[in-house]
Amino acid sequence: MKNFLRLWLFIFLAASLAAAVQPGPLGFDKSEYAARRAKLMALIPDGVAVFWGSTAGPQNNDFNYLCGVKVPGAVLIVDGAGKESALFYTASEYALKGEGLSVELARDPAGATGVERCYPAEQFSSVLSRLAGRTKVIYTPFKAEEKFIETISPGAWDGRPTREIRFVQLLKERFPQAEVRDCCGIIWDIRRIKTPAEIEVLREAGRIGVRAMIEVMKFARVGQYEYELSSLYEYACKREGSRGVFDYGVIISSAENHPFLHYTGHDRKLVDGDFLVFDSGPDYKDYDVDFTVSFPINGKFTPRQRELYTACYEVSKACLSLYRPGISGYEVGEKVREILTKKGYDLGKDAFTRLRFFKEGGLTHHVGLATHDAGGTDLVYSAPLKPGQVFASDVFAVFPDENLGVRVENTVLVTATGCENLTPGLPHDIAEIEALLKRR
Repeated sequence: MKNFLRLWLFIFLAASLAAAVQPGPLGFDKSEYAARRAKLMALIPDGVAVFWGSTAGPQNNDFNYLCGVKVPGAVLIVDGAGKESALFYTASEYALKGEGLSVELARDPAGATGVERCYPAEQFSSVLSRLAGRTKVIYTPFKAEEKFIETISPGAWDGRPTREIRFVQLLKERFPQAEVRDCCGIIWDIRRIKTPAEIEVLREAGRIGVRAMIEVMKFARVGQYEYELSSLYEYACKREGSRGVFDYGVIISSAENHPFLHYTGHDRKLVDGDFLVFDSGPDYKDYDVDFTVSFPINGKFTPRQRELYTACYEVSKACLSLYRPGISGYEVGEKVREILTKKGYDLGKDAFTRLRFFKEGGLTHHVGLATHDAGGTDLVYSAPLKPGQVFASDVFAVFPDENLGVRVENTVLVTATGCENLTPGLPHDIAEIEALLKRR
């Protein structure tokens, strides 16, 4: 009963805090978005790019990245030839306030957004027609990132195009003189190199997530349900200004659920001997970090848990020591093998041979406006790292026959000379984990 009441208190406070957090007109200064649009303009000097905002719910990431406007149903045109942009939306102060958005977006769209030309939504067709009459190419995204797909065609029994593809079809029908090109690759390449302003937000997201995770580990005990830990984590993040957690929610794998790497059922009552893999990260000012900690619920590693965890952690530590501009994931993986061999580890044991992303040097997916950012694809493991890239450094393994899984993950920024762990302070060392759990 005591834990039940505590859980409901967490939920009530979290909801109250979420309601109290109100965004300003934009997430960053207007000049930040103008600089991003200027980068895009430089890459499309022969045409214009059209971006549709989401019709409801969270703003899609490409649109958000280029102008920061959260108004539903908005459209943005970035004119590479004319070197200016146009924004289209119609919303009253009443409607915007109801959406939790600043009324400045209704009173002074150009002043609030910094976009050169702002129009009511009904003028979009006429403005686009005028621009299409003098341009050779119209760029637009041919696909959305995974969580922003508003209409999908899973197979022959449906047949409807996605929202993006339907717009491509209409552009080709109405402007046959213009070439319609996909700009997903262009905008996602820009997004993969983070600006200083983005990096500072990611640093704060990392600080929030680490503090929340430590609080969960201090609270975790045998006999609790996974949903208690999940609720506490979300509350601890929201208490510090996060509006929620990353795209996948709170992932907790234990016992028979370890093979399901994104398990979010939160339905197990934790028993003595359970080993938890806790994977999440706060969503702070639209940006995510991604990290994972692994620990025994009873506070003490068994010999087998210690063996598997040590292998995973040693690989992760070695990877973090090697990231720098110019090195590839495969090169990191080779160097990690050399480091661990010199330390005397037997890399032929299953604790190492079962590890995923070992040979890739821990490189997995880009992180930023989405957990799997900029299209959701993983980094190219043979390509050299670049300053400004932010990615998940992730090593994990699953042992289904033993009801065991292990994972060590951090969010990493590639700097000019090396790397920065954006989730520093996570309890990863075994002695540190056991000491933290002992203080519960």
